[in-house]
Amino acid sequence: MRLHFLLPLVLILFANAVISSDSEFKMETLAEGLDHAWGIAVVSDNEILVTEGVGRLRRIIDGQLDPVPIKGIPSVFLYPADLTQGGLCDVALHPRYNENQLIYLSFGEADKDDPSLNAMTVIRGRLEGHNLVDVKQIFKAEPPRKTAAHYGARILFLGDGTMLITSGDGFNYRDQAQTLDNHVGKIVRLNDDGSIPDDNPFVGIKDALPDIWSFGHRNPTGMALGNDGMTIFEHEHGPQGGDELNIVNIGKNYGWPLITYGIDYSGSFISPFTESEGLEQPVTYWTPSIAPSALAVYRGEMFPDWKDNLFVTAMVPGDLRRLTMVDNKVVDQEILLPELGRLRNVVNSSDGSLLIATDGPDGKIIRLYKD
Repeated sequence: MRLHFLLPLVLILFANAVISSDSEFKMETLAEGLDHAWGIAVVSDNEILVTEGVGRLRRIIDGQLDPVPIKGIPSVFLYPADLTQGGLCDVALHPRYNENQLIYLSFGEADKDDPSLNAMTVIRGRLEGHNLVDVKQIFKAEPPRKTAAHYGARILFLGDGTMLITSGDGFNYRDQAQTLDNHVGKIVRLNDDGSIPDDNPFVGIKDALPDIWSFGHRNPTGMALGNDGMTIFEHEHGPQGGDELNIVNIGKNYGWPLITYGIDYSGSFISPFTESEGLEQPVTYWTPSIAPSALAVYRGEMFPDWKDNLFVTAMVPGDLRRLTMVDNKVVDQEILLPELGRLRNVVNSSDGSLLIATDGPDGKIIRLYKD
């Protein structure tokens, strides 16, 4: 068991992080004026879906933002102080989208019986022109909470057609991340219709929710499938320091809040331990925090030198991180785009470029490419 020594945060910066101009690329803005852009889904070579935290789903077609939002989106619960927590979050396409036009949306939702409570919810619907129809709720994090923070809300389809959904700890409920009778600080695995796969790790276990895939998470906002089709990369916000990059495996406990490389915002310890038997260690961690917001594994051919690299968008102070991986270990880290400020998302585009979402009331979708 490794003890956690309190050191000045400014001295513990990730050792291999360097601001570099080694990566050569061009940038173009595909859309702007987006109110807290969050999720991005690439539909085709000429169509992109983007969520806005305020509750709108938008289309970018042939590089132009469609002025008409898609109708039929449920009402969302959004943290009123700064519009950065809750709201409309991720958007994901069904693996057979070209056949069924099904999409999935995650969002904060006010409790229908008690408006002081809210929960992270996922729906499925079919896109029909400018309308979302046949809407069905497929997941709701239990129990509802009073806080408006730490929703997780990332959606990832796996190669077997099942889906993972991240659910955060709600900020004030961290101890529940270690118990299996709730969705606090969990990643869940569902079939595409919301039913529970028979081979989930806690099916049939007393007092455990059968949809849980892994637990002991804080606020997991990034998730991506490796190019091997099997490795699941995930990152999550730590408290003050201790943001983590993990490889998520079935049934594993990722430690929060029993172990952490961060401290509380008051400066006190959350746990004196950074390691403990039976608890998973991160691939790497960031102290001071970078507030990681999204994660992509590069899979295109436009940038051969980026093959299998991980890209992480960060909100503090705001940049794009390129992580070079060898045997699932981070061997180098390059800081890109620090001039753009808070970045909310990064995804692969169909042509091998990367799409970046900037955060804020005048959010942009920016394409990184080269000729």
